[in-house]
Amino acid sequence: MTDKKTFEVARETLKQLTVRKLPPTPLNYQRIYCELAGLPIEPPFPVDRLRDIAMALPTKTPGQQKQRGLLESSINHLNWDGVKNALMAYGGFTPTGNTNFAPFPDSGPAPLAREPLLREPLLAPSPVSAPALTADFFGQIARLIEYAMPALGHDDDRFQEQTHALIKALRSPESDAVAVKQMIANYGHRLSFVAEDQAEIKQVLLKLLHLIIENIGHLSSEDSWLKGQVEVLMTVCVPPITLRRLDEVEVRLKDVIHKQTEAKGQIVQAQEEMRQMLAAFIDRLASMTESTSSFHTQMENSARLIEQARSITDLAPVLKEMVGATRNMAQDTLAARDTLMGMQKKAAATEAEIVKLHQELDRVSAQARHDPLTGALNRQGLEEAVTREVSKFKRMDSPLCVALLDIDNFKRINDTHGHDVGDVALAHLAEVARSVMRPQDSLARYGGEEFVILLPDTPLDKGIEAMTRLQRELTTRIFMTGNEKVLITFSAGVAQLTPGETGASAIKRADQGMYLAKRAGKNRVLGA
Repeated sequence: MTDKKTFEVARETLKQLTVRKLPPTPLNYQRIYCELAGLPIEPPFPVDRLRDIAMALPTKTPGQQKQRGLLESSINHLNWDGVKNALMAYGGFTPTGNTNFAPFPDSGPAPLAREPLLREPLLAPSPVSAPALTADFFGQIARLIEYAMPALGHDDDRFQEQTHALIKALRSPESDAVAVKQMIANYGHRLSFVAEDQAEIKQVLLKLLHLIIENIGHLSSEDSWLKGQVEVLMTVCVPPITLRRLDEVEVRLKDVIHKQTEAKGQIVQAQEEMRQMLAAFIDRLASMTESTSSFHTQMENSARLIEQARSITDLAPVLKEMVGATRNMAQDTLAARDTLMGMQKKAAATEAEIVKLHQELDRVSAQARHDPLTGALNRQGLEEAVTREVSKFKRMDSPLCVALLDIDNFKRINDTHGHDVGDVALAHLAEVARSVMRPQDSLARYGGEEFVILLPDTPLDKGIEAMTRLQRELTTRIFMTGNEKVLITFSAGVAQLTPGETGASAIKRADQGMYLAKRAGKNRVLGA
């Protein structure tokens, strides 16, 4: 290595290019510079050839796409270590041992491995100063891996062995820091594939769950009271799935199922009473038939006795028997009539009760389409309302506006006063919105602190006026938490549906208008 400074070597290199009458190519400059500086001459990095190789590699799976991206990045940075690691990952191997990788020159056989021209490994970070790699630091990494293990499954025995070996090395005071870092890099490679497998398994399980729920919906198509539950289950099975969403749906479905169980039990009881009344009616008819048949037989016998009578004295007992039988028959008929009329009234009352209970089941089922906190429509209810209003828009050619509003500084309310107060604030806004809305308008909770309001028969300027009116109403109806006043404002975007546009597209435009209102200073309403 020469003692000359870098700029002196560079200046001398340019002179030598002129003296030797060589073209000023990068290769000639590098060769003379290394000669003057006493540095080993590295062969050029075959960027074009490696890019051709990268383009030819398959990208059918997310893992292959990831490794190809790492390979292309390594090529752009002239990084042989990254090239080696990315290529080995395609075969399911993890790089170990020496990280140096022999470059391939433009022509001729591959030389022996040597130090790369530019070292910038992507998977093995540069060594960190020893004080940073403490036992506590490695212990935190071990705990982090243990916390993540339940989400990664236990199907891959090799991965489990690698996990336990890494945790053991992290917690061993005799472990070499450099070796542990290399194990972490190798583990990260394997972890990426395991995580992708778990994500695909989750997606497939969700698809299977969708199929089962859809099948239940088809099999119970006549039970309209099940429709709401099937629809809400279909909605909650759409990613992103969060524990909060699942908890909300669980609470809602438990309440709905409890009410439906009570109503269903009453329906079964009413139907059992109907069956008992029908059985009693049939028994009564059988009794009347038997009584009528007996009376008819008695009348025939009396008629024969009358024909055989020789005097009035002989007729007296026969007439007495006929009068008694006729009286008994009349009493039985009256009793049967009263019984049947009572059954008829009871059947009518039971039928009305069954109709009422079916209506209650439908009403309770409809609760699955509403947000339990605010009483507004949920996403499923919003989709149904949008479909209905867009159909009306197409059929009657009447204007339809969609407004999307978002509460300003809602996170500050939660952080300052707690999430319970935030929930009450959401319910307060929904209550104020319903008080100023028309009967034909629809309010839906779109997510978090966002709400959507459908305004049928409303042009854009009137829709903006309606949202501005709601803002004024919020300022007059102060929200209180304890003895403290909390000002609730919102930013909103309003979009008027255009011919041929979908409801989802209009909501998206309204969302863009809301975003612009936020950027303009909040507490504003902008048309989109």
